Amino acid sequence: MLISKSCVYGLRASLFLASKKNGEYISIRDMSEKLGISFHFLTKILQQLTAYGLMESYKGPNGGVRLSKPAGDIKFIEIVVAIDGDDLLNECVLNLPGCGSDTPCPLHESWSKTRESIKAMLENTSLEYLAKEGKNKNLRLSEVGNFDWE
Repeated sequence: MLISKSCVYGLRASLFLASKKNGEYISIRDMSEKLGISFHFLTKILQQLTAYGLMESYKGPNGGVRLSKPAGDIKFIEIVVAIDGDDLLNECVLNLPGCGSDTPCPLHESWSKTRESIKAMLENTSLEYLAKEGKNKNLRLSEVGNFDWE
């Protein structure tokens, strides 16, 4: 897998928030139950996204998290970089130091093309777009029952 489990969960949680009314704080416990993600694991992931400035948190009985800006202004690449860093977009797929045009690995040429395609997709895909696609096509976001896109 090219991105970590934390990153996958961060992307799913971000899409969950993008599907909600803008500005509404959502309980992490509720989100973890609806997405089928461990509460403690999800909390750590959301802390990373909050520290990166992509989410805001509010403590208290009506507390939770929300996106820090409109879903249309948040690209998938921001979430990937916030959680996994930019290694996926810059490093050798075989993790060989110094891999490049002068000293390529066996996968360098094909990985470079694939990596650029992935990067373009991540840079050009907003949370808002995917949340709308999910709602319009009733796509899955969870392994736990049906997801209720709002």
